[in-house]
Amino acid sequence: MTEVNGYQQSDNEKKLTILNLPALEAEAKKIIPTGGFGYIVGGAEDDWTLRQNTLAFQHAQIVPKALSNIESPDLSTQIFGIDLKTPVMMAPAAAQGLAHSQGEKATAKGVAAVGGLMSQSTYSSTSIADTAAAAPGAPQFFQLYMSKDWDFNYSLLDEAVKAGVKGIILTVDATVDGYREQDIINNFQFPIPMANLEKFSAGDGKGKGIGEIYASAAQKIGEDDVRRIAEYTKLPVIVKGIESPEDALRAIGAGASGIYVSNHGGRELNGGPAAFDVLPSIAKAVNHQVPIIFDSGVRRGSHVFKALAAGADLVAFARPVLYGLALGGAQGVQSVFEQIDHEFEIVMQLAGTKTIADVKQAPLTHFNYQD
Repeated sequence: MTEVNGYQQSDNEKKLTILNLPALEAEAKKIIPTGGFGYIVGGAEDDWTLRQNTLAFQHAQIVPKALSNIESPDLSTQIFGIDLKTPVMMAPAAAQGLAHSQGEKATAKGVAAVGGLMSQSTYSSTSIADTAAAAPGAPQFFQLYMSKDWDFNYSLLDEAVKAGVKGIILTVDATVDGYREQDIINNFQFPIPMANLEKFSAGDGKGKGIGEIYASAAQKIGEDDVRRIAEYTKLPVIVKGIESPEDALRAIGAGASGIYVSNHGGRELNGGPAAFDVLPSIAKAVNHQVPIIFDSGVRRGSHVFKALAAGADLVAFARPVLYGLALGGAQGVQSVFEQIDHEFEIVMQLAGTKTIADVKQAPLTHFNYQD
């Protein structure tokens, strides 16, 4: 273990034997300190929307396809001209040093090992440059929590462009922090400096609560901000936190190159719909004008299949990856991606889909199961 400001960070580095991703949570709880674990696992209020995110996948079922005459499904895909070996990507997740001493650097290595796409949060434990350097040549996105201070925004965007990121994810659904009871119960303060905040803080970025950090974030985010970031960086801007067709079309009209359907993993507006339940209507409205990324509640290969069949182009997740990070470092992250890809490949075979393009055309049926 590595100790930073009294916080015990995992130094584990090993491949994991995984039965399923949901089982990792209990194992990770044993080694991540209480405050850090509560921050990672918790949602807003009583976690209703967090729970619905995964339960909503039961609202659609995959149609098996026999006599399909295929074998060895191909998981490779492409987005913004980036070739990927898997349609599953790392969602931007803050403060990964809470799970492991190597934080985002280890995550980047693990994602690169499976040929996936990494995304890094503004509130990461390691700098944009260090995260990029940990996986040279591997594709990465940078996620921006817009600040009220545009000098800060421009500085981060400059660093992201210099580091060679392939796109900017602009989060628009977290202008204030959700009411996260786990953090209140634990009186949680970030014990580990946030590398991207250090040069703009009087101290070292540690010892702040999530509310204090969000206080400096922009509460007013509009269409002009999307245009401003796209024009400044000359990179694709993917607007994250879209939960309605109207907002999707508004973002595209403002110059967004991608739509990211997400409710922040149930961490912001409790009582809002499960992300999977709103995905089909958003995909219909977008009508292939731009790619769609989806996250919130993904825990199984079948969830990946359903999200792609419902209109997503890439599927992201974070919490299970952070559990794998704590349990096994970069190799643990790799193990998590390999597990969900393995499950997804089985589903592809049984559904008679050879390619990701086939999955996107696969029919889903809908029955109202009560259990």
